[in-house]
Amino acid sequence: MDLQIALLLGQDGITNGAIYALLSLALVLVFTVTRVIFIPQGEFVAFGALTLASLQTGVLPGTLWLLIGLGAVAGLIDTVFALRDRQLQRIPRILGINLALPLALAGLLANIPLSSLGLPIQVLLTLAVVVPLGPLIYRLVFQPIAEASVLVLLIVAVSVHVTLTGLGLFFFGAEGSRTPSFTDASFEIGDAMIQGQTLLVVAASLTLIVALYLFFERTLWGKALRATAMNRTGARLMGISATMAGKLSFSVAALIGAFSGILISPITTIYYDSGFLIGLKGFVGAIVGGLGSYPLAAAGAVMVGLLESYSSFWASAFKEVIVFTLIIPVLVWRSLTTRHTEEEE
Repeated sequence: MDLQIALLLGQDGITNGAIYALLSLALVLVFTVTRVIFIPQGEFVAFGALTLASLQTGVLPGTLWLLIGLGAVAGLIDTVFALRDRQLQRIPRILGINLALPLALAGLLANIPLSSLGLPIQVLLTLAVVVPLGPLIYRLVFQPIAEASVLVLLIVAVSVHVTLTGLGLFFFGAEGSRTPSFTDASFEIGDAMIQGQTLLVVAASLTLIVALYLFFERTLWGKALRATAMNRTGARLMGISATMAGKLSFSVAALIGAFSGILISPITTIYYDSGFLIGLKGFVGAIVGGLGSYPLAAAGAVMVGLLESYSSFWASAFKEVIVFTLIIPVLVWRSLTTRHTEEEE
C-alpha cells in the first residue's frame, strides 16, 4: 500500500464514517429517550434512497401508500380514544394530521411532474414522505408498550425491522437503485484526488450534526428530549410528556435515516435490504459510545468507517467480520469497567 492508496481508502472511510456517525447518533437518541434499540433505523436509510430514486423516475413511491395506511390506522385508533374520553374537539386535529396531510401529499405528488423537478425539491418531497413514518411507527407499535422491558422492546424492534424489510421488497422490488451524483467536481490535493461527492457528504453530515446540537441546546423541544434522556421519571414529574418525547425522538431518527439514505444513494447501489447492514455499522459506533455518549458514538462510527475501508484492502472477504468483531472487545471492556444498575422503573 502506497500513500496514494492509503489516502483514497481514508477518504472512503471518512465518507462512510460520516454516515455511520449520523446513524449512531440517532440510535443513541432513541435509546436514551425511549429505551428502544431501534433496529429498523437502517430501513429509513433504504426508504430515503429508494423513495428519491422513485421520484427521479417519475413514479409514486410505495412509501407514500405506507404513510397513508399507517396514518389511517393511527387516526382511527386516536379517534376511538377521543370518543371514549368524550374529547370530540380533538377529532378534527387527529384526522387532519394522520389522514388529511398524507392524502394531500399524495394528491400533490400525483399531479406534478416528479422527474422534472429540481433535486432540492425532490429531496424535500422524499423527506416529507419518509420522515412521518417514524412517529407513526412509534404511535402504533412502541407507545402501547412504552413501559415494557428493554428486552421486549428489542424483540418488537426486530419484528418491525423484518416487516419493513418485507414491505421494502414489495414496494421497490429486488432491483437496486442508484441516483445520479450530486456533483461531478473533484479536487487534487498533493497526491490525493478528493471527490466533490465525498466533501458534500462530509459537509452535509457535519451540518446536520451542528443543527442537532443547536436543536438540543437552544430549543424547548430539544431540552425536553435531553431531560427525558437523563431522567424519564423526573421529566414526567416536570410535565414533559413521554409520548411527545417518544414521537419526537422517532421523528429525528427518521429524518437522520432518510437524509443519510439520500446522501449515500449516489455513492452505492441501494437495495430494499441494504439499510440493515448500514444501520448495524452505525449500531457498532453507538455501542462504542455505550449507547449514551453522542461524541463517543460519533467517534466510534468514524473509526468503524476507517476500519471497514482499510479492511477491504487487506482482507476484502472478511471486512464485515473484522468490523463486527470490533464490538466484542468493547463489550468486554465495558462489562469490566461499568457498574451494573437495575433498569429504571
